[in-house]
Amino acid sequence: MATAAPLERTQSPIAPIDVSRKELYEGEGWQEPFRTLRAQAPIQYVPDSEFGPYWSVSTYKPIVHVEALPKIFSSSWEYGGIAIPGKVDELIEGEIRMPMFIAMDPPHHTAQRRTVAPSFGPSEVAAMKAEVQQRTAEVLDSLPIGEAFNWVDRVSIELTTGMLARLFDFPWEERHKLTYWSDMGGNVEAMKRPEDIAKRNAALFEMGAAFAELWQQKVANPGKDLISVMLRSDAMSTMSQEEFIGNLILLIVGGNDTTRNSMSAFAWGLEQFPDQRAKLEADPSLIPNAVQELVRWQTPLAHMRRTVQEDTELDGVAMKKGDKVVLWYISANRDESVFADADKVVVDRENARRHLSFGYGIHRCVGARVAELQLTTLLEEMAKRRLRANVVREPVRVATCFVHGYKEVMVELSHY
Repeated sequence: MATAAPLERTQSPIAPIDVSRKELYEGEGWQEPFRTLRAQAPIQYVPDSEFGPYWSVSTYKPIVHVEALPKIFSSSWEYGGIAIPGKVDELIEGEIRMPMFIAMDPPHHTAQRRTVAPSFGPSEVAAMKAEVQQRTAEVLDSLPIGEAFNWVDRVSIELTTGMLARLFDFPWEERHKLTYWSDMGGNVEAMKRPEDIAKRNAALFEMGAAFAELWQQKVANPGKDLISVMLRSDAMSTMSQEEFIGNLILLIVGGNDTTRNSMSAFAWGLEQFPDQRAKLEADPSLIPNAVQELVRWQTPLAHMRRTVQEDTELDGVAMKKGDKVVLWYISANRDESVFADADKVVVDRENARRHLSFGYGIHRCVGARVAELQLTTLLEEMAKRRLRANVVREPVRVATCFVHGYKEVMVELSHY
């Protein structure tokens, strides 16, 4: 029996829905359009957006399929990299492309990832536990009870930026700069206008200069930090300035935004599902699973992007060489065919670990264990103190389709 010809770009059953629009993420407006796409057009071509044309992939199985085929669906910075803005065959005006190992294909990706990965291995993460506990305890013990404050600033940013400073052995008194550079590095909205691109470039070159100085210090006095690890590596010791900056962006944005926004989701997500909060408070043994569930529910990086290397077919849809493919993790993590009651936080969800928030395949987040350690420790230390974060008003969110997070979550702490 003859098989049906693959659908061409224009043959979507519904009109194109551009889910890259920043206003969808300023509130929770992204949920309904993705629900429609999952039901009616899980793979859809969007011919026009502020980031140019792209394929929108919004369900779980085809995203896993794409992630498993890096030779066909490239992550390479040469074709625009791993986020939605970059063009395939030309630079955006003012753009400076910065290689990083997440935006590389094998074998270059393999060699650089292999350099960094041991710093995030099980024994290294276990050795971090005591210090993470101490810092988390200090932060929590400094917070007021019954008085409103911004959880994002006082807890999420403080804990994650401190961890980054430790990993890089970055000057402690200047650690706030890491937060600023992370925000600039992950801001895809800044890639739309030449003046914003120039501002972003300036921030990233400032970061590069600061870390170049640190690099020189480590040449003379190496340690166990990530800079020293890079220095000792054949794969990373001779990086160009752009590649050095690119890998710093990767490690800082990856180490900061993912954990920061999941920590904020702990406060906001459990506020919306008080029955689940009560279940977790009654049974702290659920904490490791609840961490996975909160990371799934939040999805701190909403998408990753790939570029098609050869004409191919994905679930009956024809894709052309050079097409941009956007993998919407934020939608796949709400795919009802995988996660029942997907819009709800369910702290004892049996398959919470199947979330795609850390990616899948060769590009799965190298620092996932460190993120899990920090999140688990926060929940454990809150439980020890029987502390509850009560959100007092609607959060202020980051208006972008890449980093899915919060600028402000105002809370008052109480005991339970």
